[in-house]
Amino acid sequence: MSALTPGFRGHRRTESDRVPPGQYLVEDFPVLSAGPTPSVATDGWTFTVVNETGERTVWDWTEFNRLPHESPTVDIHCVTRWSKLDTSWRGVSVDTLLADVETAADFAVIHSFDGYTTNVPLQDILDGQAWVATGYDGSPLTAEHGGPARFLVPHLYFWKSAKWVSGITLHDEDEPGFWERAGYHDYGDPWLEQRYQSGW
Repeated sequence: MSALTPGFRGHRRTESDRVPPGQYLVEDFPVLSAGPTPSVATDGWTFTVVNETGERTVWDWTEFNRLPHESPTVDIHCVTRWSKLDTSWRGVSVDTLLADVETAADFAVIHSFDGYTTNVPLQDILDGQAWVATGYDGSPLTAEHGGPARFLVPHLYFWKSAKWVSGITLHDEDEPGFWERAGYHDYGDPWLEQRYQSGW
């Protein structure tokens, strides 16, 4: 199992122990996006996993919602320095989505309906560390927060939790995404303050 950074399983920690360096707590849920909010209808929504050989696994909205769902409660940390504790989500674990996918890949690229991408090591989204979330705080996920579905990988800065998610492609080599190509850190560990590439 992959090692988890402090704060991911922080139930016994004090509140201050759960806030990474340089972050401040918020009670609301700030809305930040790289572009305008797209309109993604569930009747046209699909989620696609493509392995490194090009094999595809696709779910439509109805099929996706028949998959086993989980209800993680996690702390989230944005690179713009806000943190929010004990956020409640509902979604499908990436472990479930990749259970029948044959792969020897080491990296994943997360894709969104608006063209946004972000990269993560595959080991960081397995073993109960990441979900495709369709609900937040007991309600369907709103469009402004990435609905109908967004990626959720809470132990990394929140730009890795892509909104309006449409799929995952698996790769043998790392492929930087939208913000990574613009100078954000390739990995994005909030506890190490990995906000930008070295030299920024």
